[in-house]
Amino acid sequence: MKYQAIIFDLDGVICHTDRYHYLAWKEVADEIGVSFTEEINNRLRGVSRKESLEILLEPYQGELTAEAKDYYLEKKNNRYRGLLENMTPGDVDPQVKKALDCIKERGMRVAVASSSKNAPLILEKIGLRDYFAVVVHGGDVSRAKPDPEVFVTAGVRLDVRPEDCLVVEDAKAGVEAALAAGMDCAGVGDAAEAPGVTYRLCEVADILAVL
Repeated sequence: MKYQAIIFDLDGVICHTDRYHYLAWKEVADEIGVSFTEEINNRLRGVSRKESLEILLEPYQGELTAEAKDYYLEKKNNRYRGLLENMTPGDVDPQVKKALDCIKERGMRVAVASSSKNAPLILEKIGLRDYFAVVVHGGDVSRAKPDPEVFVTAGVRLDVRPEDCLVVEDAKAGVEAALAAGMDCAGVGDAAEAPGVTYRLCEVADILAVL
């Protein structure tokens, strides 16, 4: 086999929570008094919560204190986690589940590396926690993508060399992070057009064709 391990991003790859992020950030934006659109929400994909708030605040006329920012970060996360309670195994594309089953049957090690601190909760809700030997989330690292820390950490915990790992990503920042970690990267969605991406996928299940 060309690779010993596959490292998946979570949101936008294994499942989709963009709508929940949008609703939670929209509530924060409305309280602050700034516009928040689906287009802005798309810019937040693969970005840490703190960095996301800074993007949301770009049109804000004024300066928020550190305490105010902490308040809005907590408000967003509480609202988002509440929305995540609605998730079920039905939120996973059957083709993604089939691909995961095939990868495990081949004896490959599988991990999730996500910027979200809520990754463990999401995996529990969609019934896939036991699929992954390693789960690295935002609470495990100090630097968000495009920094490679989350993928480097996943590779170390998997005990697999970077060159033997393949990352699956949907965000350009994630592709940049994977390549910086010394790993090949398969991109889906926006990530398929990222500079340097190793494989361009139409959908996540296409990963089986490159293993």
